[in-house]
Amino acid sequence: VQLQASGGGLVQAGGSLRLSCAASGRTFSLYVMGWFRQAPGKEREFVATINWPGGSTRYADSVKGRFTISRDNAKNTVSLQMNSLKSEDTAIYYCAAGSNMMVLTSGGGYWGRGTQVTVSS
Repeated sequence: VQLQASGGGLVQAGGSLRLSCAASGRTFSLYVMGWFRQAPGKEREFVATINWPGGSTRYADSVKGRFTISRDNAKNTVSLQMNSLKSEDTAIYYCAAGSNMMVLTSGGGYWGRGTQVTVSS
């Protein structure tokens, strides 16, 4: 499985960005897809995930109400719409996919290379 993320960049505080991640390869077991992030000097943290089937979502408290995760199963893509961005959202964002949430939080599953999001204040 390969994950290719795109959509990062530089934005002013209060602005929006949309991240996308395309999965290829043996994707039939990717029941959970989502995003994690790592800010400079900090550990990687959970941002949001979405399940298949069903489409249930989970969000970190820090992004609830501002970020929206969605999934296109036909295209094997997951997107993260980020609104009302804050400087503390600055991080490298990683797309991740696996069989369940526990696998991802333990660092297992499949991971993309990451895309930089920088929010200027």
